Amino acid sequence: MDDEVCAVRPGTDVAGHARLLAGIHDAVLAGRAPAKAPRRLVERSWRRVAAQGVDPDRPPAPDPVGAAEVERRRTVCRLNEVLPELRGALTSVAEDAHHLMVVTDADGVVLWREGARRVRHRADSLGFTEGATWSEPAIGSNAIGTALAEAAPVQMFAAEHFVRSHHTWACTAYPVHDPRTGELLGIVDVSGPAETVHPMTVALVGTSVRLAEAVLHQRHEARLEALRRLSGHLLSTTGLVVDDHGWVAAQSGVHGVDRVAAPRHGVPVAVRGLGACEPEPVPGGWLLRPSRRETLRLTLELDPPRAVVEGSARWTHPLGRRQAELLRLIATAGPAGVPAAQLSETLYGDRTHLVTVRAELSRLRKLIGGLLLARPYRFAPGVEVVLMQP
Repeated sequence: MDDEVCAVRPGTDVAGHARLLAGIHDAVLAGRAPAKAPRRLVERSWRRVAAQGVDPDRPPAPDPVGAAEVERRRTVCRLNEVLPELRGALTSVAEDAHHLMVVTDADGVVLWREGARRVRHRADSLGFTEGATWSEPAIGSNAIGTALAEAAPVQMFAAEHFVRSHHTWACTAYPVHDPRTGELLGIVDVSGPAETVHPMTVALVGTSVRLAEAVLHQRHEARLEALRRLSGHLLSTTGLVVDDHGWVAAQSGVHGVDRVAAPRHGVPVAVRGLGACEPEPVPGGWLLRPSRRETLRLTLELDPPRAVVEGSARWTHPLGRRQAELLRLIATAGPAGVPAAQLSETLYGDRTHLVTVRAELSRLRKLIGGLLLARPYRFAPGVEVVLMQP
């Protein structure tokens, strides 16, 4: 993987390579055949941003969100849980190498930026600040935005950036995923002057991200274990103990359920094999106990889009149109299910929108919980699905 990600190799003449890339950039944008083709990843990115109307000479002016919105996003972004680990692994290295460590959320909004003061001032001149959106449509080809678009790590050097004002930069970005669901949480990036680029940065950032994902997994398991110890004794009859996000800590009288919809006061939770369960708050989570065992029925209505779940109770979940279309495709696939790549191809015409598809499906699983299974995506056995025609 690192060989595919790296923009430079050990022993590369950095200045000469930057001149070569500048010539390639100029030729491609002028419609001429370049002396050497750009990397395939870069070529794909350039095509996307050109189609999105990004001007290489006059990029959109950065329009950062306000400080209050940055703070709100920091609070809800799960990367705040592992910020100390990321700082410990990358900030001092970035400062020594005259680089910045940057952390964004899943939308590409910069939430944290730390490192060498001189480089921070250079970044300020580009609008590369907290609150700025660093996606491809907002700023052209760059490591953060291209990592979001490709759902893969990216190192981008000098004139591989689409916008000319960024040609003096080198950036290395890695996506961070929720180890439980695969949902994209954000991007970790190390950026700095192009002349300081180093092939080992790719391995360093990748190792730091894997550490962060491992810590997230360990803390999730520790929270479930603590919930299990505190509340597991309440399961004298059939039911489940779950955390605030619907992850199952303990279960009795039911098997194979790892997640249900996130519980809320007064809203029944559908549990495969149990039917509707009333959530009762317990220390650190919720106790779910059924009124009676039964098969669940999910009726998918498309106009307006909503899911109607019927068990011992009946309740309705409003849906976005994209969510409804995803559920329709999954229902049509039947018990065999459908992988995220196929859903991306069906909805967008290619398989490069995996991050978008997985994020949407993660939100759907939070909404309807154990009724929707993953890898591949499919409805759980015992759930009757009815598709209503518009």
